[in-house]
Amino acid sequence: MAFDPFTLTILQESLRAAADEMFVRLGKASKSPIIYEVLDYACALISPASELICEAQGVPGFTGVLPSAVRSILEKYGAQAMKSGDVYATNDPYSGGGTHLSDVCLIGPIFWDGELVAFAANKAHWTEVGGMAAGSWTTDATEIYQEGLQLPAVKLYDGGEPVGSLIDLIAANVRLPDSTLSDLYAGVAALRAGETRVRELCQRYGVMEFRQSIGEMLDHGERLARLRLGALARGVYQAEGWMDDDGLSDDPIPIRVKVTIDGETFTADFTGSSPQVRGPINGTWARLQSAGRVVFKAITAPEVPNNEGCFRPVKVLCPMGTIFTAERPAPVSTYWEAGAAAVDLLWRALYPIARDRLTVGHFLSICGTSLSGVDDEGRLFVLVEPQAGGWGAGADKDGENGLVAQGDGETYNIPVEVCETRYPVLVEQYALDIVPYGAGRYRGGRGLVRDYRILCRQASLTTTFGRHRFPPWGAAGGQQGSPNGAAIIPAGSSEPVVWSGKLTRYPLRRGDLARLVTGTGGGYKHPFERPVEMIQADVKDGYLTLQQAERSYGVTLHPETLEALQLHRAPGA
Repeated sequence: MAFDPFTLTILQESLRAAADEMFVRLGKASKSPIIYEVLDYACALISPASELICEAQGVPGFTGVLPSAVRSILEKYGAQAMKSGDVYATNDPYSGGGTHLSDVCLIGPIFWDGELVAFAANKAHWTEVGGMAAGSWTTDATEIYQEGLQLPAVKLYDGGEPVGSLIDLIAANVRLPDSTLSDLYAGVAALRAGETRVRELCQRYGVMEFRQSIGEMLDHGERLARLRLGALARGVYQAEGWMDDDGLSDDPIPIRVKVTIDGETFTADFTGSSPQVRGPINGTWARLQSAGRVVFKAITAPEVPNNEGCFRPVKVLCPMGTIFTAERPAPVSTYWEAGAAAVDLLWRALYPIARDRLTVGHFLSICGTSLSGVDDEGRLFVLVEPQAGGWGAGADKDGENGLVAQGDGETYNIPVEVCETRYPVLVEQYALDIVPYGAGRYRGGRGLVRDYRILCRQASLTTTFGRHRFPPWGAAGGQQGSPNGAAIIPAGSSEPVVWSGKLTRYPLRRGDLARLVTGTGGGYKHPFERPVEMIQADVKDGYLTLQQAERSYGVTLHPETLEALQLHRAPGA
């Protein structure tokens, strides 16, 4: 078929607009801050062959597993058994779900004149799905059965009508049924928005034009990806590293990757990484595929809208049963640590050939935080959120301050006003963490400090802050960044009694303070190469102290005028 380029562009942009409309509807319909404030979800349109057509700008690790989720539904039910109005759900981490039980995929087939033309799909972090801990993720789970309710590719809506028995089952197994069901219904509303827009396009242009437009869209993505891949230096690139621990022991976990670029394919092989572990930091096969896609896209064509064609040159290899490809019944509730580590391995391996597109090491971890308890009126509350932190320096720029980690995409943390309104906490501090780390010709972005003062009789805090023991890496003489961690300061004290990367339902009392600290990113090039004018500006803007300017950069500044009094940098530095 000869494509009219104008019609083709209108169709393709209309599909992307449909995905965006799905995203907006889901966020506005949910009652849960983790969705409507944090935006911890993703929406996409998927082809009948389980190929990504287009996406909204949500969590990249979620979008990357949606094709697998659709594939798992098709494998179980078959396209012939589906009908208009059906909605399927899966959170099975080992197949279509790909992450952890809290992240539920909802999938709706879209028909036109009886023909399956696409799927609308979303994946959102539901506030509560049961399990051993409020908020449904913890650092001490040892098997999937402790982590919540499993939805193994079930049909939630049959021909447009909810399956009441399954809705009742979900409500009976979660601590906050009102919030959880709101997450479900918001996701269904988003599917309906996608379905409406796709059907409008089929009515206007016809199914043949619609299908062929999608085919051209994917082929165009592939052509661009292969063009950019061909421009990369061919070779084999490797990296090794460590994850802090699994939450149940102090043993660091070895990980490694070998990337082969041959002009035709981009192959990432994680063979040799640790076997799956007893604690819940394990990742899964689908999430590992998503990690490979993220980094490939970052170094090839990040400005091009994503679709399946963009990733046809990508191959991700790894034996089953590893830290990145855990098998049932391994716990996975803090899977994001393995997912982030896989991305960082690829990032570090490819940095030498892509430093114009990749920064040095950032704080990396989602820094997941779950604060729960009972308020003074006897109501259960669960505050779940990621934390923002410091990104590494680029080859020609300082790192970004207070930005969410790569794995969180377009998410946020919960605003102070919402925290203090909805939960019994007082946010006493939310500030940049000015620490003597991340120095360089270009410095790392600053991490953050967030203080929660407890205003109810008792609560508990769970955190998983990776990169607590192995901080962000610098390059070319730049210093490493600072670690992530959480501190507990008892009521009436100013000194912390705990400083840790992982806390498991740590008991808190009224007046106690939980301090959440995220890392500063790594620096690029030697600190003594940083111009004095930039150091003066950093001190003036509060990114450096006078003492740090002297210690890290070899510059003594007048405390009032900030004029340089002395440069005491080593000769030849």
